[in-house]
Amino acid sequence: MSNNVIRKAIQKVATGPEFSKNISEEESYHTMMDILDNESDSIQAAIYLIAMRMKRETMEENIGSLKALIDRSNIITANVDELLDIAEPYNGFLRNTPLSAFLPAVFSAIGIPCLTHGVNTVGPKFGLTAKKILKASGVNVNNDLQAASDFLSNENIGWTYIDQEKFCKPLYDLIDLRTRMVKRTILTTIEVLVGPIRAKNKTHLLTGYVHAAYPPVYSDLAKVAGFDTAVLVKGVEGGVSPALRGDGKVFYYSNNQEMKEIKFNPKNISIEQNMRAVPLPDLEKIEDIKLDEISSDINIDDFSIKAAEIGSDALNGKDGPAKDTLIYTGALTLSIIKNIEFNVAADQLKKAINSGKAKEFFYNAK
Repeated sequence: MSNNVIRKAIQKVATGPEFSKNISEEESYHTMMDILDNESDSIQAAIYLIAMRMKRETMEENIGSLKALIDRSNIITANVDELLDIAEPYNGFLRNTPLSAFLPAVFSAIGIPCLTHGVNTVGPKFGLTAKKILKASGVNVNNDLQAASDFLSNENIGWTYIDQEKFCKPLYDLIDLRTRMVKRTILTTIEVLVGPIRAKNKTHLLTGYVHAAYPPVYSDLAKVAGFDTAVLVKGVEGGVSPALRGDGKVFYYSNNQEMKEIKFNPKNISIEQNMRAVPLPDLEKIEDIKLDEISSDINIDDFSIKAAEIGSDALNGKDGPAKDTLIYTGALTLSIIKNIEFNVAADQLKKAINSGKAKEFFYNAK
């Protein structure tokens, strides 16, 4: 593809607040392919991505860009009938202790193969990621696609982590550019929706959002990506876990039908917490210059070790906000994808944790 593709796109999207124009799905597709194929220089790529963000991406631009990511990804089908894909922000967490790294093993312990994915770290937040927690827990985070698929179909494991480097190397290679760009771009929105491993029958998506404008965006993009079900949780810090107090707002669709809204309350499954989420542990501070105004001065390596300990305690059945987060997040998801009562779903997950089965499955993935 010629450099004229991205030059023409920049000329349209980067002409100021009054005259910037939207581009078509086809144009956004070819421009993103240019970036992924390294046929545009890094300055052009950065200008385009930032200009798109400042203009605000249209649905057509989101779709074209996502299709490009999917076409440049290696995507395989695992030997499982059903699969849950947990997709959280790749730039991680800084304001609470995330527990999503432990959710896949809880789902696999009740017979639902489960996948999570990401990178070690990326901007703009450079927060704690699932990969860092799993690595600190001694879990295998280096599977290639086939090995990850084999983990999913193994009846004694049933879950896996797969790194972006293994399924979309062209996108992974943009991490340095994204760090130098500082700000969030369209890539942050769409990279979680690639779906590197699919099931033979149904593949469900669980992801989170913060702003009210995002559910219809993620719902439409999930359909483009081919997910049979999408569960979109208004999660703490944009993750998949809702606040532990008050109603949790969830949007979802199943079998490619229209998006619906539903509310869950943790009190309905006997969870009563005064805190919104698992708090940050006591962490060592670092004196290095921050990468940007969003990144934190906490020691992420220290954070990953303590988060691994908190998650391990939850899998051991220790009562508290961590265990409650796993049960609450899991139960609302299970109730939607299996069309069962919220309290019935919670009971299944409690049993998987309290029996030690979820812990066993978690550590079988070493």
